[in-house]
Amino acid sequence: MKILSFKSGHDGTVAGVNSADDSLLFSYEAEKNSFPRYTPVTPDTFIDAGLWFKDLPDVLALSGWSRNGIDHVTTSGAGYFGIGAGSETVGKRTFFGKTVDYYTSTHERAHIWCSYALSPFAQGEPCYVLLWEGVLGDFYEIDRDLNIHHLGRVMTSPGTRFAFLYALADPDFPISGGELRPADPGRLMAACAFGEGGPAEEEEQVLIDQILSIDTTTDPLRKSSFVNSPYFNIGTDSQRLKNLATKLSDAIFKQFQDFAETHLQKGYPLIIAGGCGLNGNWNAKWEKSGLFREVFVPPTTGDSGCAIGTAVDAMRHFTGRAKLNWSVYSGQSFCDDKADLEGLTATELNLKHVAQALYDGKIIGWTRGNCEIGPRALGNRSILAAPFNAETRARLNRIKGRAENSPVAPSCLEEDAHLHFDLEGSSPYMLSFHQVIDPSLAAVTHVDGSARVQTVRRDQNAFFYDLLAEFKAISGVGVLCNTSLNFKNSGFINSTSDLAHYAQQVGLDGFVAGNTFYEIGKI
Repeated sequence: MKILSFKSGHDGTVAGVNSADDSLLFSYEAEKNSFPRYTPVTPDTFIDAGLWFKDLPDVLALSGWSRNGIDHVTTSGAGYFGIGAGSETVGKRTFFGKTVDYYTSTHERAHIWCSYALSPFAQGEPCYVLLWEGVLGDFYEIDRDLNIHHLGRVMTSPGTRFAFLYALADPDFPISGGELRPADPGRLMAACAFGEGGPAEEEEQVLIDQILSIDTTTDPLRKSSFVNSPYFNIGTDSQRLKNLATKLSDAIFKQFQDFAETHLQKGYPLIIAGGCGLNGNWNAKWEKSGLFREVFVPPTTGDSGCAIGTAVDAMRHFTGRAKLNWSVYSGQSFCDDKADLEGLTATELNLKHVAQALYDGKIIGWTRGNCEIGPRALGNRSILAAPFNAETRARLNRIKGRAENSPVAPSCLEEDAHLHFDLEGSSPYMLSFHQVIDPSLAAVTHVDGSARVQTVRRDQNAFFYDLLAEFKAISGVGVLCNTSLNFKNSGFINSTSDLAHYAQQVGLDGFVAGNTFYEIGKI
């Protein structure tokens, strides 16, 4: 049985699952291949997905959503909320002349089943699930028979409450503004690293209490309601904002941790779902909390995983199975098309040559195989650099169009991670912060001493692993700066033509495409 699944709205995605071997065939995010960030499903995405099917799929699945994306009143598919009766619909549809099974379930269920399916825990092993995002903030338990039990709602809209502080402080966000900007949570998360923790001062606590006490189901957070706040339009670079961001972040996490300490006492592993799973600081806190045997966050913890989740929910309905064999490199394949290569010197790819160029201070675009699923570049659509100098971080951020003190993540040979970071074990999806313990890694050490680490094993990504090994042979350190390869406000670059244009536009020193290393300006 082959299942074709769609996620509507922002972070649009098309995914395919084959129940014959429980495999994830693909997950194509509409923003990838240089489309605008967070874009809905495009004709390009649909056509690319169709290449996987010699015949029409057996099951057509639709992830539930809200048509207007804000009020959650008008629904698409099974809608946004629910895990019990009425949260799934099963029927038949005619699809390009073929009658196929049709399955739709809620957005809430899509998040839960995506994270469950990708987790390393065997089907039948009970798990806790934390789903926290822009709307939902709930804990669940999945039992051995795949029943979902709602354990409690801790807070509505934790992601929205967190991001709202950035909009409140930003003079560029209009007072009449409605829906918050998708990039604001990440911006505020970055600001937290510059903040001073500790007990909140009186005016800080007043605003934290206001933000956390509003009933967002009936009274959405509006900037116009906070015009008398001392933080209104204070500026996003204000130290007062950074301090408050740290304390608001801690206050949100504490409410969830307090609930978990009281109600989640069976020692099950924790699976994290929803966009707040991209907050590396919160993920690290869960890992260190001691409340759970293990914590797993999938690379598609945000809405881009919902097409996978609904496909899995359909597979569960029709087959009773809900685990996938999958790879994080299940996105679109790279298109090595014709490109304007004037001004470039092309040589056959040699990893020692690339590693030496990186050691010499070059910044290089790196493409291999299929796109990563989810928002993190994990060695297939990356910009790479040596990790030693703070100026390298500043240059990378200029290339990316970000503030020069923005953090840059490291990728590290997994067996060496303990030499450079306070990390034992693996962190393959770059979703958790760890302290840097190697003082030579200035380019990847954020202002608070942390780094969002990706560990790399050869069985996960052989080519990227071998490049890190070659860099270690030259430098003594198996670590590289790794940031995403994309035009500003667009998804990952996915063709040689786009990459050649980008490299010369932003000032890369070279790039790898296919089996060729292109160097810019070399005589």
